Amino acid sequence: MKLKKGDNVVILSGNDKGKKGEILEVIPKTEKVIVKGINVRKKHVKAAPNKEGGIIASEYPIHSSIVGLVCPKCEKTTRVGYVVEDGKKFRVCKKCNAKIN
Repeated sequence: MKLKKGDNVVILSGNDKGKKGEILEVIPKTEKVIVKGINVRKKHVKAAPNKEGGIIASEYPIHSSIVGLVCPKCEKTTRVGYVVEDGKKFRVCKKCNAKIN
């Protein structure tokens, strides 16, 4: 996957289209990501002896194909490319060729 934890992304389709957020977790096996404040659902949790019950809101995974990486330099949604320099592989912005951490 070309996305990493901590990347800023924008949602390209779905109910949250146009919203921005930070990736909290990447799930490579299913090609899904969890984005802060996106795809929030409420879950009813029953109380346990050492845990409080109630309605808990949490972020659920979305497919990585509907999120676009936001370039830190040009602040635009971009695709990710790779460049190898001195034996190290770097991600680069396809629009401005800036290195992405």
